[in-house]
This record gives sequence, structure tokens and C-alpha cells, in this order.
Amino acid sequence: METPANDHTATPAQQALDALARNTEDTLALDTLAHSEVLVPVPDDAREEDATDPGAVALPVLEQPGGEVMVPVFTSEVEMAELLPFVSRYRLVPLGALASQWPSGDLSLTIDAANNHSLTLTSEGVRTLLARP
Repeated sequence: METPANDHTATPAQQALDALARNTEDTLALDTLAHSEVLVPVPDDAREEDATDPGAVALPVLEQPGGEVMVPVFTSEVEMAELLPFVSRYRLVPLGALASQWPSGDLSLTIDAANNHSLTLTSEGVRTLLARP
């Protein structure tokens, strides 16, 4: 039986993003998101040892028009393929763990950038909203 490519069940992280689109202060959705794993694309120029080191994650940084920089992460392979169809490697990372080590500065995080439920957080927002115990 064939299933259309766009007919997939929403993950808990995607459901949390949808809830946050309706109410940005939904603490249950933030908790769900913080405890979800996301796909972090491995940059093409990352060395193999950096791409597989369990203690470190090489962040893919994209520059937006206007010079803003952001790190895209995704809730599923389908979401990642919509924005970055040529990505060949990624890592599954707990979003809360990523957030707890987020660098300071102007680096923002965008979850599911190509979707209408996408969420972009500033560097401070990543650390305060998603770095949950």
C-alpha cells in the first residue's frame, strides 16, 4: 500500500510546535519540545571525528538575508528534506541538551524552517526556554 509522502503522523515535537504557534507561553509544549530529539544536519565541511564525537555537535550555520545567522534543526527527515534536500548526514540530539550548551551571541535556532509550524528562537530564548532539567 502506498502512502503519500506528505501524509505522515505528527511527532510530539511537531505537535508542540503547533501548540506554540497558537500560544507561545504553553509550558507543556515547551517541556515537550525541550525533551524531544531533533535532527541536526552535519555540515559538509565537518571532519568525520567531529561528526561522530558523542561529546560535541558541529552546528550547521546558515546566513539569512540581512546577515543574521541561524542553526536549522528538524523534527523529522521529511521536514529536513523540504529545506535541505541534499543533506547526507545528521545527528539526533536532545533539544534540551543542545540548548543547555548553546553559544552566546546572536546565533538563533530555527526548528522546521520550511514549515508553517516553524519556531525561531534567539540565543537567549534557546537557553532560557529550552534548557530544561
